Amino acid sequence: MCGIVGYIGGNQAVPVLLEGLKKLEYRGYDSAGVAIGGSRICVRKYKGRLSVLAKHLSSENLDGTMGIGHTRWATHGEPSDMNAHPHINKTGGIAVVHNGIIENYMQIKAFLIEKGCTFVSETDTEVLAHYIDYFYDGDLTEAVRKVLREIRGSYAFAVISDKEPDRIVCVKKENPLIIGAGEGENFIASDIPAVLNQTRNIYLLEENELAVVKKDQIIFYNESGGVVEKEKFEINWDVSAAEKGGYEHFMLKEIHEQPKAVRDTMYARVKREEPGIKLDKITLTNEMLRKISRIYIVACGTAYHAGMVAKQALENMTGIPVEVAIASEFRYVCPTVNRDSLTIVISQSGETLDTLMALKEAKKKGSRVLSIVNVQGSTIARESDDVLYTRAGPEIAVASTKGYTSQLTAIYQLALYLACLKGSLSETEIEEIKSEMLKLPEKIEKILEKQEEIRSFAKQYASIEDVFYLGRGLDYALALEGSLKLKEISYIHSEAYPAGELKHGTIALIVPGTVVIAILTQNALYEKMISNIREVKARGAFVLAIAQEDMGEVESVADHVIFIPRVDARLAPVVGIVPMQLLAYYMAAERGCDVDKPRNLAKSVTVE
Repeated sequence: MCGIVGYIGGNQAVPVLLEGLKKLEYRGYDSAGVAIGGSRICVRKYKGRLSVLAKHLSSENLDGTMGIGHTRWATHGEPSDMNAHPHINKTGGIAVVHNGIIENYMQIKAFLIEKGCTFVSETDTEVLAHYIDYFYDGDLTEAVRKVLREIRGSYAFAVISDKEPDRIVCVKKENPLIIGAGEGENFIASDIPAVLNQTRNIYLLEENELAVVKKDQIIFYNESGGVVEKEKFEINWDVSAAEKGGYEHFMLKEIHEQPKAVRDTMYARVKREEPGIKLDKITLTNEMLRKISRIYIVACGTAYHAGMVAKQALENMTGIPVEVAIASEFRYVCPTVNRDSLTIVISQSGETLDTLMALKEAKKKGSRVLSIVNVQGSTIARESDDVLYTRAGPEIAVASTKGYTSQLTAIYQLALYLACLKGSLSETEIEEIKSEMLKLPEKIEKILEKQEEIRSFAKQYASIEDVFYLGRGLDYALALEGSLKLKEISYIHSEAYPAGELKHGTIALIVPGTVVIAILTQNALYEKMISNIREVKARGAFVLAIAQEDMGEVESVADHVIFIPRVDARLAPVVGIVPMQLLAYYMAAERGCDVDKPRNLAKSVTVE
């Protein structure tokens, strides 16, 4: 969840570290700090946003051409100057920045206290600094290796020492860490955008690898201490894709980027002039598919909601039974995953730890694993048998928008691809769905034209404290995602329910003035949803409906209706979510919330 950066070269380290941390602040923003190396390590760290650190650093000349930096999402200890990273040993000669959790830190801490160490923070990271010092005997790399043999958990960390000011030692286990290669300078970071302004040449650390990074050399070691030769990747992202481009917030920019993200995700895979779906990188064969008796979809948060849509798409198009599981629960409910299963994991970052652990559990039980991710070379992508990349580009706002619609687009492609393999849909049916998919970008664009209407509604109702989202079938999955968007950035209490379930208890919470958002994109369930709207209206609710544009009757029962363009009901989630994203955005903006960095949240969840 936290962000790590590092620099070693011929330039001043502070500006490089601050620029990298700015690109990583979406990963955590409780506190930030830097350690500048040399014959003496200088540490500056402060509670609050990166701007607090930057302000302090602007008033002093912190000289040095090597350093490490960190922006924190608190796990051990409340946000404070003392708990902020970097952490140092008792002499201040060793500094550490760390992402993840050291599970056995309390035992190690007790051991170190017996040896005379004094701790000033509540963090597991400070334990790392003292423990490396305990093993240090002139070789920082060897001291880190000894620590790795003793600690348990999931982590990535970087270490510097004043005794060896020519290197940064870093390690990765179940948390992302990349190394950027420059000319006479090198970089480390938790995520690629942090180094894109400096270099396009990237190395990806694999599980349990250690790297020694010098200004003109990078040496990689495996878990056994052997030297590893690694392939360098060239990143072709547009740097401007990670900038706001004139929008007030990244989230609004990313909402408006959805037509492009959906088009890009379909590019070269869905073509009018070519039959079927083209997924070159998927090696799943018809013979393999015939042996699959069940599909498991595993994901967290927004990706889980995409998985709920995937269940219906896959079952309807392939006839294979599908179960959807929350990744954090998957390992602990003894799933009946086996060699006859296909496990599909969905993760925007490709680094979500709960999802990664679920992936490993599925593979251990013999299941084939196919991942849907946005980041090439991410851990989940590398661990999977097959990868279907979304092409959303960098998503900076914590609340996912284009990540979700890109995942849905990839899911429909996969469902059609498997249907082609299995022969479960006719060629005519497949071509009809493809034709509708190709229209999705322009339909999203039409909804974006309604943003002033949605903004006006948000202004009027931004002071509410409770909202209920209702939907049936695919619209229930949409309701969950719409509710999540609202609560995570506006802090309005919001709940989503299958509309038919409301009368089994929850309708007791509907009182005059309660805002209910009713979603009607499914023709087969339209009349039942109208009845559910009447039920809450009879209790005094104010109903905002989101409906397809030919569903005119809804205007006679709802208080306000946002119409979406007519769309195939199976594909409606891609279009239907957009007004709810805009509504959440404008509600949060009206309430003065920090839209891109909501409290207590981080973009990439790399702790369990």
